[in-house]
Amino acid sequence: MAPGLRWGILATGGIARTFTSDLTASGFAVTAVGSRSQSSADEFAARFGITRAHGSYEALVADETVDAVYVATPHPMHHECALLAFDAGKHVLVEKSFTLNASQARELADRAAKRGVVVMEAMWTRFLPHMVRIHEILDAGSIGDVRTVLADHSQAISTDPRHRLQDPELGGGALLDLGIYPVSLAVDLLGLPTSITADAAMTPTGVDRQIAMQFVHEGGRQAVLHSVLDTRGPNRAAVLGTEGWIDIDPVWYTATSFTQYGGDGSVVERFEHPLRTRGMEFQAWELERRVAGEAPASLPLEETVAIMGVLDEIRAQIGLRYPGE
Repeated sequence: MAPGLRWGILATGGIARTFTSDLTASGFAVTAVGSRSQSSADEFAARFGITRAHGSYEALVADETVDAVYVATPHPMHHECALLAFDAGKHVLVEKSFTLNASQARELADRAAKRGVVVMEAMWTRFLPHMVRIHEILDAGSIGDVRTVLADHSQAISTDPRHRLQDPELGGGALLDLGIYPVSLAVDLLGLPTSITADAAMTPTGVDRQIAMQFVHEGGRQAVLHSVLDTRGPNRAAVLGTEGWIDIDPVWYTATSFTQYGGDGSVVERFEHPLRTRGMEFQAWELERRVAGEAPASLPLEETVAIMGVLDEIRAQIGLRYPGE
């Protein structure tokens, strides 16, 4: 399948630059960019050879050369920007976390269905080659009954109170930006949790600095998850089964390698699949597949909505509420 949609990039921050770089390197058509600043849009367009630069999000979604919009704003703007694109008849790939809360996620799902457009969360890890292979191993029963998922996402990010992740007005904290990865992994491999326990340490600005989560899933299976925004960690993940385990190399949520072990500790498979990009193009392929009418390969929209409900419960337990909620 060759790329067929014409992409518009909504916002010009770091994640938008990485996504656009991977798209252009993979043969996708990026036809326009939009920013709240014309100068920022012009600079971004010049950097990536994009022909159309807009000084507002409204102008971007109205652009007739755009079929699909990638929303790369801070979390609190995902909801309104996706609605803006829906109303212009565009398909939408929304950066994770999908929205601030499950209520907003539900509205996006319902509005997209009403408008007849496709919307998808940009949880790029789900579509990377190592995760595709891990699903094949689990589906084949090669490590037996999966009992446990362990995952860490720890980064040393700025402690400046003006930084986006320190600011509650911008949906800051470890959970929505970093913790979403291990949460999504647990749901991907074990299904939705039947019970959730979470605890956090908070920053002076009132968002979660560090968060530990334990999920219980159907059949007594467990996920033990951790995320922190001011301390570099191992960034490893493991899937434990009754007849072996899978150890995913750092950084597990990026395009990486893994080792499958048998129950006796012997190496069963060493998976390596080097990429010439960071791997963000795979989620664009997935959205294009869905627009073409193919069934979701991973992360159906209803699962995204349900995951936002999991994040809501975690935030309720740690006492994190965002302004305006």
